Amino acid sequence: MTKSKGIIGPRMPWTDEDNAILCARYPHERTSVVAEALGRRLAQVYQHAAKMRLSKSPEFLASPASGRTNGRQGAGTRFTKGIIPWNKGTHFDSGGRSVETRFKPGKMPHNTLSIGSYRVDKDGTLQRKVSEAKGNNSKRWRGVHELVWIAQHGPVPPKHIVVFKSGKRTAILEEITLDSVECIGLAENMKRNTRHNYPKELSDLMQLRGAITRQINKRLKNEQ
Repeated sequence: MTKSKGIIGPRMPWTDEDNAILCARYPHERTSVVAEALGRRLAQVYQHAAKMRLSKSPEFLASPASGRTNGRQGAGTRFTKGIIPWNKGTHFDSGGRSVETRFKPGKMPHNTLSIGSYRVDKDGTLQRKVSEAKGNNSKRWRGVHELVWIAQHGPVPPKHIVVFKSGKRTAILEEITLDSVECIGLAENMKRNTRHNYPKELSDLMQLRGAITRQINKRLKNEQ
């Protein structure tokens, strides 16, 4: 029976004889050979060798049996300093009809929206396209509620943002009027959105969700 069927096989304890064989052979032979001699899995031998603080000898690591290049293999095919690649200065052309489907300089994708177009972003905010500037989307798209405020008051002051007043948020163009928006400082915006403004049960849930998200992100980062 195997673990895949829900039954774990009997453990094989390491005997004094096993340890003696491992100490004598591990430093000088390939681990797969030692594992076969001991009748154990490769991972088991690696783990037990690490537990016993065993390592490969310098002589073994310098030998072809280790599988290392040691700076010798492939020397005849390496690029040397000053060598000129055979294809330097040449231009690759795939040929065929590929030229018919290539993007031409300055050509825009077929689904590009024109200036003045509207869209709703992933946060449910109605936006209007204001330019064709390259780079971040914020250079091309602005929230309609922000544009309504700017039309009356001018540029948004530094460290301020335009937001909907409480209960006025909408993505319907006709309902986004000057009396439904306001300009507030970033500190005030943070204060309004702090979790402490919510009921304790919801606040605790938000805190727990943040902790879980951080742990997930940490594990994903370590696995990369």
